[in-house]
Amino acid sequence: MAALRRFMRLTALAASLLLCLIPHLLWRAARRRSPWPPRFLALAARSVGARVRIDGHPFQGDSFIIANHVSWVDILALGGATGAAFVAHDGIARWPVIGWLAAQNNTLFVARERRGALSSQLDALRAALAGHQPVALFPEGTTSDGTGLLPFKPSLLSVLLPPPRSVRIQPVHIDYGPATAEISWHSAEPAGANVRRLLERKGRLEVTLRFLEPFDPAICPDRKALAATARERIAASIVAHLPPFTCGAPLV
Repeated sequence: MAALRRFMRLTALAASLLLCLIPHLLWRAARRRSPWPPRFLALAARSVGARVRIDGHPFQGDSFIIANHVSWVDILALGGATGAAFVAHDGIARWPVIGWLAAQNNTLFVARERRGALSSQLDALRAALAGHQPVALFPEGTTSDGTGLLPFKPSLLSVLLPPPRSVRIQPVHIDYGPATAEISWHSAEPAGANVRRLLERKGRLEVTLRFLEPFDPAICPDRKALAATARERIAASIVAHLPPFTCGAPLV
C-alpha cells in the first residue's frame, strides 16, 4: 500500500504540473507576471497529502515573511497560500527540474559561502520587494525538528534597514501539529529518503500556517534586533501550540 500511495501522489503531482505549465508559459510569453506558480504550489501541496489551514491574517500589502522551516512541504504550503518568492541556496538552482520550477516562482538564489556576494544579493532582494511580490525567508538556513528554533541568520535582513516604504515583516509559524516529529526533515536524513517517507505516509498531513502580527522593521535598530523580534514571536507561537508532553529543541 505504501508503494501505491507514493505512485498516486506522484501521479497527482505530475498532473498538477501539466495543468499549470501551459497557461504559465503563455503568461510568460506575454511578458506578464504569471499567477500560475502559486496555484501549482497549492495543488502540489494537496497532491502530496497536505491540507493547509490559515490561522491569522496574511498582510495585505508588501510583506517580508519570516518563517520557521520544518520540511520541504513548507514551500508548497506557504508559497501556495501567499504567492511569495522564496530566498534559497544557489545550489538548488542546479537541481534538475526543481531548480527550473523554483526559478519560475522568482526564487532568489543566494550564495551563502561566496565572499562579496552579499551586496548583489541585497540588491536582488530590494528589486523583488519593489515588484510587490511577497518575499519569504527561512532564516534558520536549514530545517529543524519543528519543536524548537535554530539560531536565525540575520545577514539578509539588512535589506529591511532602512525599511523600504510600506513593507511589513510578518512572522509565520508553520505548524504540523502532532505529525511534526514524524515528517520533519533534519539531522542526516537524505532528501530522497524524506520525500519517499512523506509520499508513502498514511492519511492527510494537516498543516497550519499561523500568520502572526506584522510589524514595521523601523522599530528595530539593526538586523540582529529584527531577527530577534521575529524569532521571539515565532518561538512564542511554537510553545503555545506544542502538543502535550512534547520536548523540543531550545528556543533561546
